[in-house]
Amino acid sequence: MNKVSFIVLFIFLASFIYCDDNYDEDNDDEDNNEIKIEIKTDLDISDSDEPPLAPVLDTINISDFSSAEDLWRIFLENPDSEISADILITLGLIGKGDRSVIENLNNYLLGKNILVKSGAAVHYSIVSACITALMELGDSSSYHALFSAYCAGYPEVIANEAYGALEAIPGNLFQFFLSILWNNPPDEKYAAFRAGINSERLNLSERGQLAEVALEQSLLSAEENFDITSMRYNSVLTLTDLKWTRANPLAIRHYYRVQSDFLQNAVLRNRYIEAINCLGAVGNSQAALVLGLQLGLLNSRINLTGNFDGDIVLAVIRALGSIGDNAAFDNLLYVSDLPYPEYIQAAAREAINRLRWNR
Repeated sequence: MNKVSFIVLFIFLASFIYCDDNYDEDNDDEDNNEIKIEIKTDLDISDSDEPPLAPVLDTINISDFSSAEDLWRIFLENPDSEISADILITLGLIGKGDRSVIENLNNYLLGKNILVKSGAAVHYSIVSACITALMELGDSSSYHALFSAYCAGYPEVIANEAYGALEAIPGNLFQFFLSILWNNPPDEKYAAFRAGINSERLNLSERGQLAEVALEQSLLSAEENFDITSMRYNSVLTLTDLKWTRANPLAIRHYYRVQSDFLQNAVLRNRYIEAINCLGAVGNSQAALVLGLQLGLLNSRINLTGNFDGDIVLAVIRALGSIGDNAAFDNLLYVSDLPYPEYIQAAAREAINRLRWNR
């Protein structure tokens, strides 16, 4: 079986192709080269505005499939037809290393992504086939087009396919995500952060660096929209989980911003507590001074008014214990002289026991 026949046979089997039952066995060899096909798509997208696929009006001749270039020409002649998806998948199988095939499919997907972002309807089954083909081609130059698809606003099944292809294609995915965090608009920054933090390809160190850059970019941003704010809060949670100490200066800046917002009733209390917890997880002696000062203010408040917020006081005490800097000793010790409840008194004693003393 030669390459031409194999390609057609693949399309025949993969797409529920059937031949005309009235096929005349007495036809000559040239007539036998014509096959009529019918494609059944099985991509289920509920409530879709996807336009119907156009039928193939002309018969497909085997000789048309002699090369990837011919396949692409046929695709361009039938871009929204019943055979389009199968042509793309076939290109993915035979086009490895062919720069022309890779660039054509990258550009095609980028064009569809632009249409989806503008609200136009596209054929999801063909987009899905293009993503599959790019994954088969396995070239890292497709990262941009696939990430664009991930962010474009496709149904979840298509977005997940694009993310899966990003994960599968070899290359420096970490550096790709970093570049987006540095250079792209807020919505793409946040998407790159989410994709990177959840990537099985990235190790803990790379995830820590991504979270650090995400926090830095969110603090530098002149606009405070949903994506930037969400990225800031979620990067703090990631840094806390990873105990990423390199982010200490950024964690302090975030703490002061959230504290200011909290005092103005602009954020919920749990965001303030998250900022305190982050300092406890990533902080050094500078963070200990910040939190020690805060505990001093909280102690003064209960001493003068009898009022206190137990969750915040407890978070500050535990964070100081986690850092272990002895600069917090005096304020922690003073807790025992104040009318705090026993659970706070016990937390202060535990924090004192965790302080490190130079010998």
